[in-house]
Amino acid sequence: MQRWSRDQVLALAPDAPSRKAAQGVSAPGKWSSHGTTGLVVFGECRGSGSKPYLACVDLTEPAYRCSCPSRKFPCKHALGLLLLWSADGVPELEAAPRWVTEWMDGRATRAAKSAARLEAARTETRPDPTAGASPDAAEEASPRPADGIPPQPGSAGSLAAGAAQPGTEGPGSGGAAPGAERAGSGGAASGMERAETGGAASGALRAGGGAAGRAESVRHARVAAGLGELERWLADQVRQGLAGAAEHDWEGLAKRLIDAQAPGMAGIVSRLSRVRAEEGWPGRLLEEYALINLLAVAYRRRADLPGPLAETVLIRTGFPVTREEVLAGPAVRDHWDVLGRRDEQQDRLTARRVWLRGRRTGRPALILSFAPQGQALDASLVTGTTIDADLTYYPGAAPLRALVATRHALLTPPPPGTPAPATAPSLRTPSAAVPSDPGEHTPGEPTPGRASRAEPAGDDRLWAVPPGRPVEEALDEVARALAEDPWTESWPLVLAGVVPGRAEVGGLPWHPRARDPWRLIAVSGGRPVTVAVEWTPQGLRPLTTWDDEGRAVILA
Repeated sequence: MQRWSRDQVLALAPDAPSRKAAQGVSAPGKWSSHGTTGLVVFGECRGSGSKPYLACVDLTEPAYRCSCPSRKFPCKHALGLLLLWSADGVPELEAAPRWVTEWMDGRATRAAKSAARLEAARTETRPDPTAGASPDAAEEASPRPADGIPPQPGSAGSLAAGAAQPGTEGPGSGGAAPGAERAGSGGAASGMERAETGGAASGALRAGGGAAGRAESVRHARVAAGLGELERWLADQVRQGLAGAAEHDWEGLAKRLIDAQAPGMAGIVSRLSRVRAEEGWPGRLLEEYALINLLAVAYRRRADLPGPLAETVLIRTGFPVTREEVLAGPAVRDHWDVLGRRDEQQDRLTARRVWLRGRRTGRPALILSFAPQGQALDASLVTGTTIDADLTYYPGAAPLRALVATRHALLTPPPPGTPAPATAPSLRTPSAAVPSDPGEHTPGEPTPGRASRAEPAGDDRLWAVPPGRPVEEALDEVARALAEDPWTESWPLVLAGVVPGRAEVGGLPWHPRARDPWRLIAVSGGRPVTVAVEWTPQGLRPLTTWDDEGRAVILA
């Protein structure tokens, strides 16, 4: 596999002290033995005790194991071993020690069981096409190969069936709980959980009879009353003037929305104090008021909205969708470029956003995880790498947030001279396919009728760089996303052939907190580069760029 850069390794560290400590144990003299088989890196590091610490890293996930007592994840020994490997200081060996193979075998067994459970859950939730049909129609609807030819890879029929086949898995964990050895994937946070989800409030939309249905009706009544008060409060704010708003007003309103069982809306309101502290706050605050009012009105009129948009409104208001429901949904398999990540502090939690983009489908994805402050976040997605995986999306008008359901074999660059296909088939499921009407389009999907850019052939450096698009096409994609979901707050893009400046890139302004990106400007040297960015209404945030050798340079 392609060796990670020093930047990519240090980005895995949970904090600055771990980065510094890792560099102290990255010297060859610290390791009495070390090696790699290509899939796993392992070594014995001398410590203060009589026995060395046994450290190993499964490069396919990645996942980490170390016998040291550190509660940080990954620990300094795992990071130091990776730094040594990134500097080509770890020799290739044909076989790993027994303690390494036992750990890898255990991970493979758990991955197979997880994949089997996931496939069983999908089978239970998959609708029966023969239900209610005549015997002839049922026979016609039953899946059967044509002339003995099985469904082709990338077809809708092969996605669900091939999403979780243990026999085709690499030694990774299977994705449902990446880095499960010591990783903390975290729980939900009311303010962040609803952001960029485009998720489904399936329980709210399918409230049936009985006690569950009555409880759901009671909750809807409470939410409606709370949002009615919110609409009146917003009208008063506009009449009286924005300068009269104070932080205690927003705090009190957010608490009342919590009591009204609308935690998503409460999270939006609680962030208004941060908007008030920004430069040019009157315009920004009015924008936020308008979006909050639009969401409140959309909830009141949700019965008149299209299904996906109604789901988006409910989840942003605060109706949750479970992880199990998402994992049981249709899977999208692709080669996903890990574009970058960003950590944010919110209340007593740390939220990690990891941005992906599919090479074949062109679809963006957001992997969101949480952990209490001071605890480890999920570190299974390494910026600048490409994974072969199944993703399941939270449904909504402009699906963005997703979960990694299954990881497949390790990706390696193609041999020199290997031609890349000019186009690749879409891996969308039938319900998410590109509409036949050329005037309609799903956000994040390549524009119908326009061939996807061919991936470069034969050059490892070029294959390591994700395919980008011109600024005009990127803006069209964002516009489509906003048309589907006007509350979209961020969207990942890969811009190709742009020359970054201190205040803008490709004619688009940087986010106020991301101005003067000196590292990006230094890599560019005044020449066009490919750069992954996060679009926000306030401007672009740089994530990652790639140097002349195809190495990822992390900017966030």
